[in-house]
Amino acid sequence: MIPNRLTVDAPSIEDFESLAEWAYLNLPVHVRKACEGLAIRVEDFAEEGLLVDLGIEDPFELTGLYEGEPITTKSVMDQPLQPDVIWLFRRPILEEWIARGDVGLARLVSHVLVHEIAHHLGWSDDEIRAVDDWTK
Repeated sequence: MIPNRLTVDAPSIEDFESLAEWAYLNLPVHVRKACEGLAIRVEDFAEEGLLVDLGIEDPFELTGLYEGEPITTKSVMDQPLQPDVIWLFRRPILEEWIARGDVGLARLVSHVLVHEIAHHLGWSDDEIRAVDDWTK
């Protein structure tokens, strides 16, 4: 039997929701204002159909996703069919956190959340990388 002090459970979906909420609440007020009505959801992985649509074979490659219409292209005449959503995928984020070993989990969750919020604000991946390049 493994002693209790040596067993550690992986952070749960609820833990990730708390980390995402903390990260969101620490954003500047003007960013939170631009995100009104934006839903943030946490799942273990992206759904298989979504991965197929995105041309992603390995579900561990997708840590987050913005699903919606960027505010830069929305019209006041648009009638939303559903809220815009930021998806955070727990297992791929955990794998990246373990593989990196140089960043705290809260900071990594915050990074993924901010990256997806940038898409909500109309930024491209290249524009995001210009100010926040985590590939180095």
